[in-house]
Amino acid sequence: MSSRIIKASKNLGYVEDKVTKRDGKFMKSDLEVNKGDNELGEDRISSDTGYINWLRCPGTLELEKVPLFAGLNQRKWKSSPLEVKEEQSATSLWDAYSGLISNQAMILALNSSFVDPALQFETQVKIIKSSFKMAFAVTNLDEVREIGMHEEDENDLENLYRTILNIFEDTLLILVSKDVYKLQFLKEMAVWMNEDNSYMQEEAMVVISRVLSFAARKVRGSASVNAPCLGVLAAELSLLCSHSDPSITQQAFVGMYHLLCIAKIQSEGTAKSKNKKYDKPGNHCIQPSSSGTEFLPKNLQKDKSKIAQSVGKTLLPPLLTDFVWSLLMKLSVPDQSIASEAATILKLTLECNAHKVTMVSKIVDTIYKQLCGDDSPILREAMLRVITLLTRTSPKKVIFQLMDYPVPADDILILMWYAAGSESSVVPHVLKTILLILKGKPREMEKIITERKHFSLDATNMMPVAASQALCTLLPLGPYKKAVAQFFPQLLMALMLQLFYSSNLRLMTEDRPFYALDALRVLLNCSGLQEVDTALKRKNCWNQFSQVLFHHHGVYLVAKTLSEYNFPQFPETLHYLYKLAVEGPRRSEDSVITIIFFTELLNNFFKDPFPEKFLVLFRNWVNDPDPAVCKLSLQKIASMAPVINEIENVCSLLTSILDAFLSKDMTVIIRALITLRKLLDRLDKVTYSSLSTRIASSYCPLMDHGNEGIRSMAIRHFGQLLMDMSQYTWMLNDVVYAGLVPLILFLEDTEERVVKACKYTLKICASELKWSTLYFLKDEYYNFELVVLNICNNLLISHQKYITDLISETLGFLESSRTYLRRGSVILLGYLAKLGGHLLLRDEIDVMLEAIDRVIRDEDPVIRELAEKTNKIFMEIAYKLTTSNIKQSFQRLFNFIYLKKLKLLYNYNPPKDLTGSPMGIKEIRSDKEATTKDNYEDVLVKNEGASVKNARFPSALEHSSLEK
Repeated sequence: MSSRIIKASKNLGYVEDKVTKRDGKFMKSDLEVNKGDNELGEDRISSDTGYINWLRCPGTLELEKVPLFAGLNQRKWKSSPLEVKEEQSATSLWDAYSGLISNQAMILALNSSFVDPALQFETQVKIIKSSFKMAFAVTNLDEVREIGMHEEDENDLENLYRTILNIFEDTLLILVSKDVYKLQFLKEMAVWMNEDNSYMQEEAMVVISRVLSFAARKVRGSASVNAPCLGVLAAELSLLCSHSDPSITQQAFVGMYHLLCIAKIQSEGTAKSKNKKYDKPGNHCIQPSSSGTEFLPKNLQKDKSKIAQSVGKTLLPPLLTDFVWSLLMKLSVPDQSIASEAATILKLTLECNAHKVTMVSKIVDTIYKQLCGDDSPILREAMLRVITLLTRTSPKKVIFQLMDYPVPADDILILMWYAAGSESSVVPHVLKTILLILKGKPREMEKIITERKHFSLDATNMMPVAASQALCTLLPLGPYKKAVAQFFPQLLMALMLQLFYSSNLRLMTEDRPFYALDALRVLLNCSGLQEVDTALKRKNCWNQFSQVLFHHHGVYLVAKTLSEYNFPQFPETLHYLYKLAVEGPRRSEDSVITIIFFTELLNNFFKDPFPEKFLVLFRNWVNDPDPAVCKLSLQKIASMAPVINEIENVCSLLTSILDAFLSKDMTVIIRALITLRKLLDRLDKVTYSSLSTRIASSYCPLMDHGNEGIRSMAIRHFGQLLMDMSQYTWMLNDVVYAGLVPLILFLEDTEERVVKACKYTLKICASELKWSTLYFLKDEYYNFELVVLNICNNLLISHQKYITDLISETLGFLESSRTYLRRGSVILLGYLAKLGGHLLLRDEIDVMLEAIDRVIRDEDPVIRELAEKTNKIFMEIAYKLTTSNIKQSFQRLFNFIYLKKLKLLYNYNPPKDLTGSPMGIKEIRSDKEATTKDNYEDVLVKNEGASVKNARFPSALEHSSLEK
């Protein structure tokens, strides 16, 4: 047996190695720790070949002269129990030796191959683990010495034992010499040691410290170091520094020293690369590299807290995160001494270097899960302390994660809330983060902007509800009572919005707690507003807030009650609301609540009109995309009617109301019409006259609106404007004739209120324009064709220039979907054409013929009959037209000099089955119609002779009735 071993050892070169005996133990003189530059790094291992160069050192015992297992080979084996045990130990050592040789060959072969790096590393880990078990699961050195019956046997077994450890160590040295990344194997060794205490931990620690020593010398002067395992390995070594065995502790301190030296070089290399990337050329300065004396074992042993401080200061953020994570996992191990030591190191590290820790959310989530599964006092205290320390430097990440759990929160989560917000220094940051979360809407999927984009783990996004519950928990605490004054406006409005969201949410889930309401009451009580809370309770406000229809009124009650009690936070609240109003809320419902609250505060602390800086907001809100916002603003502006003349920029305010006429929401238009009318009733005449043309022109498009309420209101307000501006009629002539066609045609509207509005406005127009039409607008004498005939004859006398424009506008109503409009437009078009035919060109007649030709095919028989008569009128006009320009000029001059009034052309009697028409609303006796037609000319003469000066304007309807 010994001859084979000697031969194998000679081939590998191990028998040339020298060992030195110290204190009864054999130690390699060339592997002693802390020997300087002539140690293992440059002498024993060639960085080019990766092979071991064995040295001869004076004073060492040459193994060459003491053949391995020589004594065992020359003697005969005896069958005593001690000899049997010796033989078995020798066999196990030989098996371990041969296995390590084989594994080393495979590892080195893989290391020099072109295998995928990930697969190579995975395979090498498996082989290293196998070698680790072989090397450190064998009998320890003391037992080997006891087995040997003779001194020669003892030396042989001890040499073999040392050779086994050397082979394992040399394998690691070769791997690390090629790639420092392979220090990962040391981390795995530490893990295997912790998993099974039966391994020889002292010997393993010696190997770890030696390999780290070699790696520290190798990376010295390197530009970069790729060693991602340093964090986990540092965690393992930090725990071993408190081991009960002094020899293991000593090796752990030595290993920690070398690890920190490597980490320092790594961090310096990273800093240099960043400086090289961002610094300008010529600005580089040489920074002296630290010698690492602060990491010496004698310095670390003086105060164990220096380990945590040195690790936190030296490791890069990702590595420090690994360090913290590893210690965090140690808190839940069964061994209480390890858990306690891990808690101590973790606390010392995070107190100074928590800002470097990444993956905070994952750490918080892991703590929550471990606390839910383990009720150990040591574990709970240590992990809650970690939460507190992490909140100091990363409050957003911690609070966001704590709010991302199902509601209502359980006892464990509430404990974590207390831990996160227990220190007064973090209170402002905690409240700011909660306010950021409260900007969200429950069950709304959205991205909440933080330092990084955060996505809720809960698909329903109940984080705002959890934040409301957190406020109920945190606000009563002492440190928060001082900070509440600073954040009162933000918290107040955020909770008012959450009340609205939660009230909608409760409709879907009736059992959902109403935390936003509870938080609002806690806020009032913590802010010294207990009387406000009591008053709102007395008004039954709190009980009704869950009702959606009550919510806007509830917002009003809260604002009004706060104002009644002159709450001291008014200036800050008003400033914050103004800021919200200027910047614009996130959602339309936010705008409504903000305006209600803002308006009520202004009403209680300012007299109308508001200062210009506030009034401009209401002017902008008039044209807000949200109809509710528009109506609230218009309602407030309408209340300023008594002081309208005191407003500085009143023209801009009125113009914004006119722009609201273009809204697609009918309720906004109605509210704008009412508001404008209220303001015009109080507006001074000078300003009124300057805007009268613009206002009148804005009414005209609404006269043909699809909603009958808007039609009737626009028509009536148009007449009221003409009456108000009776002294400035000359300014409004063009606008009056622009709105004349709809005023005439909607006399046949199916809605009685529209008909009455048209008659009301036409009477005012007739009076202002000196027309003799009032008689035919009376209900007892009313006939649509007679009104049209009378108006056209008045146009013939005084305003012929508008006839062509009226014809053009009337053509647009021929294709209306409403029957009465098509019927009325055919009649009006015929009279206008008959009256102004001499003013028309051939092309215009052709267009009119084409338009009336389509109406002849209308489905309504009455319209077809009327269209045929109108078509004949057009044909007569076309026949009389001449191509000679001279003749046309003479014809027009003759028609201007000789005015011939029109007579009835259609003798139109509306069918009595036309429900809703004026003739259907009020039956007119046929004999009265006949009398009216027979006496038409006599009445016309009488009206023409009437004096306009004695005309009386009909009184306008009361505004209250108009609103109704």
